[in-house]
Order: sequence, then structure tokens, then C-alpha cells
Amino acid sequence: MTGIAATRTDGVLTLTFDRPAKLNTIMPADLASATAELADLDGIRAVVFRGTGERAFSAGMNVAAFESFEAGSAEAFIRGARDFIAAVRTAEVVTVAVVDGYCLGLAFELILACDLRIATPGSSFGLPEIKVGVPSVIDAALLHHHVGLSLAREIILTGDLYPVPVFEPFHLLNGVVERAELDAELGRWLERTSRHTATVVASQKRLFETWLNTTLTDGIDESTVEFGRVFDHPETLDQLARYREGLGRSRT
Repeated sequence: MTGIAATRTDGVLTLTFDRPAKLNTIMPADLASATAELADLDGIRAVVFRGTGERAFSAGMNVAAFESFEAGSAEAFIRGARDFIAAVRTAEVVTVAVVDGYCLGLAFELILACDLRIATPGSSFGLPEIKVGVPSVIDAALLHHHVGLSLAREIILTGDLYPVPVFEPFHLLNGVVERAELDAELGRWLERTSRHTATVVASQKRLFETWLNTTLTDGIDESTVEFGRVFDHPETLDQLARYREGLGRSRT
């Protein structure tokens, strides 16, 4: 039994941090469970992350798990965390984080790796690891891409909580709505982003990862390969025909 609940409905895999009495903190076994779920995306068009209750999306790793660590076990643990976040970042489907409350540490890194982020106005974000005595690692490396180097260093070095308004100039959050509107807002984003062909979404997600990890020239070159590759799939031509048919109707 782990603190992550998984449901699969209408092509959407929802992974819910489910330890509300502990602010939905994450234990090592949760990482393995979630990573296994992400390894099976057959028939899935989107992955959604949520938290149980109204206090937290997740307050990150439960620091009680750190008490028995030494260098070797600590590195083994963080490699598992790395693999989980990498599975999110490289998933060939749309990934969405729905945040209500605290979003800290590993949970903050998780939402940085997602494609889209929705939050309630009272949510707060932070990387408190430095206050615990450990560095922020793995996908905290994405933070400066989202908010710029100066604010990223501030967030990491202070370990403080940052409210939603701090991130508004950077468009870190794709939607900010009241709690009662979260489901509707999620539905709108899924409709806009996850109804395209599976082929093109997977191709675009591969390019996101390529663009993060290569030079501009190499990224552009790889995009030409991806463009050609999608035409190996019949659904690309089917979608092209539907799109052209729709254009014809709009002109009559």
C-alpha cells in the first residue's frame, strides 16, 4: 500500500498523492509505484497529478525517510526520484499538475516537469531542501527555464514559500482558479491539448526533450526527422484529411 492512488478513466491516468494527514508527503515506495504506472501508458492520452484534501498538492518527500541514509543509500534513493520525474518529463502524452495548497520540494520539481500547471490562488510553492540540509537536485534544474536565473537562485537558496502572484509575470501557471473550478479548468485544458493524434503529441513531446538537451542547430535538425517520421503513421494522413475537410466547410 503506497501513498499514491492511480485511476484510469476515459484515456486519462490520474495519480493522486494520498497521504493527507501528512500533507501528501511522498515516501520512496510511492516513487516506485508511480514510475510503474507511467511505464504503462497504452491507451492513455493524458496524465494528471493531484493531491488529496484541501491543504496540499504535496509537501514533497517525507524527511523521515532520510534518517537512515548514508551516501550510498541517499544516492540510490535520489536516483529513484530522478527516474520518476524523468518518466513524467519524457512521457509521450500530455501531463498536467492540478495544485491546491502546498507544493514543495520534489512535488515542485514534478510540476516543473509537467507540460501544464493549474493552481488555486492560495497555493504556495518552494524548495525547502536547503533548510533540511540537502541541496535541491534533479528537475530543480528546470526552474530557471521557467522563472529566470535570478528568481530561481533566490527560491533555491532561501528555501522559502512563494505564493501564486510571484509567478504571474513568468506564466508558470497556465490557469489559476478557485477550488470549485479546478475540475472544469482541467477539462478545458485536456480538451485543448490531449485530443490531437497520439502520433503528433508523442512527436512533439520528444522534440521538447530534444530542445532542452541539444544545441539550437541540432534541435532544428532533429525536428526535420520528426516531421518526416509522423507520416509513417496512417492517423497523420487521416487527420490531415479531416483538417482540410473542415477548412472547406468553413469557407462555404
